[in-house]
Amino acid sequence: MRHWIMGAALAVLATGAATAQEDYAAWPPLLPVFESTGGGGIMIGEYEPVVIGDHCLTRFTATTPEGTVYRNIVLFDAVPAQGGILCTNGAWRALDGDGDGTTPFRVFIRDGVRRRAP
Repeated sequence: MRHWIMGAALAVLATGAATAQEDYAAWPPLLPVFESTGGGGIMIGEYEPVVIGDHCLTRFTATTPEGTVYRNIVLFDAVPAQGGILCTNGAWRALDGDGDGTTPFRVFIRDGVRRRAP
C-alpha cells in the first residue's frame, strides 16, 4: 500500500512539474530593438539569431543612451524544444575585441518566428 501511495505522490509531482514547464510559444515576439537585460538604458538592435547546427548566432548592436554604438556577436547553445529551437546559455563578445561576457537572454525560434523570454 505504501508503494502505491508513494507512486501516486510521485505521479502528482511529475504532473505538476510538466505543467510548470515554460510555454515558449507564449513568449512575446522578439522585437527589432529592445532594452538590454543588463539595463542602464542600453538598447539592443539588429538581433536576428539564426540556427547553425547546434548553435544560434547573431551579430547585434548595443547603443548607449548617449548614442555610442558597440557592435557585438553572441553564440548560444541551440536546444530542440517544443517543436522549435531554444537559444540558451549565450556568450557574447565585442567585434573589436574590447569585451565579452555571458547573457541570461533566451530566444525561442519555431516556424521562422523568434520569441524572447519575458
